[in-house]
Amino acid sequence: MTDRYASPVRRACRVRKPSASAVPAPLLRATAFSVCWPARTSKGEPMTEIHCCARLVRESVHRMRMPGWAGLRPSEVQFDKCPGFVRGFSSLRFCYIFLWDLFCRQMPAFACGTLSAAMMTAAKIGTNYGRRLTGMFRYARKYWHWALLSVLTMGCEVWADLFIPSLMSRLVDIGILGQGTGAPDAGAILHFGLIMAAVAGIGALAGILNNLFVNLTGQNIGNDIRKDAFERIMQMTFPQIEGFSTGSLITRMTNDVSQVQRMVGNIVRGCVKTSLLLAGSIWFVFQLDRQFGLIVLTAAPLMLIGMILCVSRVVPLFPKLQAELDHVNAIVQEDTDAIRLIKSCVREIHEIARFASANGALIAIQLRILTIFACIGPIMNIILAGVVTAMLYAGFEDALAGHASPGAVMAGIMYTSRLLMSVMMSVMLFQMISRGLTSWGRLREILCTEPGMKPGTLTEPPGPRGLVQFRNVSFAFPDTLERVLTDISLTVNPGESVALMGATGSGKTSLVNLVSRLYDPTAGSVHVSGVDVREYTREALVAEVSVALQKPELFGASFAENIAWAEPDAPMERIREAARIAQAEDFILATPEGYGTVLAEDGMSLSGGQRQRIALARAVLRRSPILILDDATSALDLKTEALFYEALGRARPGVTKIIVAQRIATVRNADNIIVLDAGRIVGQGSHRHLLDTCEVYRQIAASQLSPDELGGDAA
Repeated sequence: MTDRYASPVRRACRVRKPSASAVPAPLLRATAFSVCWPARTSKGEPMTEIHCCARLVRESVHRMRMPGWAGLRPSEVQFDKCPGFVRGFSSLRFCYIFLWDLFCRQMPAFACGTLSAAMMTAAKIGTNYGRRLTGMFRYARKYWHWALLSVLTMGCEVWADLFIPSLMSRLVDIGILGQGTGAPDAGAILHFGLIMAAVAGIGALAGILNNLFVNLTGQNIGNDIRKDAFERIMQMTFPQIEGFSTGSLITRMTNDVSQVQRMVGNIVRGCVKTSLLLAGSIWFVFQLDRQFGLIVLTAAPLMLIGMILCVSRVVPLFPKLQAELDHVNAIVQEDTDAIRLIKSCVREIHEIARFASANGALIAIQLRILTIFACIGPIMNIILAGVVTAMLYAGFEDALAGHASPGAVMAGIMYTSRLLMSVMMSVMLFQMISRGLTSWGRLREILCTEPGMKPGTLTEPPGPRGLVQFRNVSFAFPDTLERVLTDISLTVNPGESVALMGATGSGKTSLVNLVSRLYDPTAGSVHVSGVDVREYTREALVAEVSVALQKPELFGASFAENIAWAEPDAPMERIREAARIAQAEDFILATPEGYGTVLAEDGMSLSGGQRQRIALARAVLRRSPILILDDATSALDLKTEALFYEALGRARPGVTKIIVAQRIATVRNADNIIVLDAGRIVGQGSHRHLLDTCEVYRQIAASQLSPDELGGDAA
């Protein structure tokens, strides 16, 4: 006869002669399953924990129908030992047979198989969580004493919570029902009541201390992570920051750190409480009545299945949730920065619709998560109702037989409710830890990002200060193949004024960004004061090069603080001198508090020209031998611009100036004008020389100068 159970798993699980010392078949089956089960389903899909659990349970139930299974078959039940009302009705006989078969033979096998699969799944999840939490131990080590105190106080709180039902059982049995005396005992009621009040007070005090220690642990760890992440952001290069996006970085520094803090609190508090409450409830239930304990253990696999199903469906949604939150924050940040443009173009309705779409996607994911967790409560309540019903029935039978007291039944129900509460807490715990791990993974992306530019060690240049050299420099932005600059060789002598001209996208700003080392060249080298910029420390390079940008960055601080941002210790006289050179002192003194007037965020209360003059004053204050003006006077009128360059020449006669500009009036008096086109130098020389020799420069000049001015300059 062909053996239908000839698969590797079934051969490993075959039990021919069950004995009292034999390994239970479902447990043996679980062991064989972990080794022999295929990695894919019959449909070719990857095998998941849910598939494994389902197949293992199905195998367990099918195995019970095979010959040789230990235990009585339903037909061998001795009905003379059944309750009397069961023996009288054939339908009840059938129900009794069915229930006996279910609870005495199938349910233990089902529970054993399901519990084995659940344990394997839990082990896998725990291993994955532990691997992802490894990096956080570095932060947790500093606050181990707070964590230890929180664990001890939580143990005290759980002990008090578990001890109260036992006291309640004695109060009911001895004090109210008068067990042993036959009459209610007021003294016993008072005695056990006072003990219960004292235990509850100890538990409440332990809970307060536990919350304090947990918050100290979580807040300190979150504070350290936030500081380290911000420090790493400050060390990132522009391409690295652009790779994250500003909105994403804001979300990670705020929401993600908060999620990690909650996760730390849940690990320190929730894991300990759940474990102790679960183990303690089961132990106390078994101490009360072994039959109660078996009923609880029968329900445990069902609870675990519900928890695993819930967690397995929710965990993949958390990365999507954080990504949508990034998107929402990015839109808010973009629109608040560009609010003037939005209002001037009457695009409010469009931006509101764009935000509503992103917010709707965020809400949709949140609702999916909440919907999954909303199913857990009713399922657990149904299981609790079934367990309570079974315990009441078993307790009634035991009470009639004199084996159990009403107080014990009540205590068993209370312990069962605590058991269910611990399972519910574990579900919520997995949710919070899963979301916290997602946030921790996003923060680790910041913390593990190595600075793209390693600073050098040189603190003082040996060569002449103010000398700038580009040696065969080529540059392409990261992740792009097209070069922005190609084979640039150029020397700017100390004290010389050099202007960069060219069409939009010709590479002017990219070239000066290499001097201040906002980027590193793809090929070639840039030398400042005779030394490659990559050999300087950041502080030394900043001391050599000062930069004023076309779009000034101002802060919500006073005029004086904004001007002295790079040198906070600069005396007030130097701040006033820099403001006079930048032609900013007049409008500063016109404000109510002068240099002490606090600006709005990003200087929104100032005009474009005023903001540029504050940025010019900041650059001039530094007194660096090299001054880069990247279209920094584009918002100034020609008269104010001329006054600025005149004052700069008087106050800083030896400074090397590299000027990026679009206006001929700005560059015509420069010592040397460099013309760029498509990342290459196509002309250099004086204004008149370029009008005669460079077609690109001639076209730019023709678009800005009248024919008479153009002809006069050429002559």
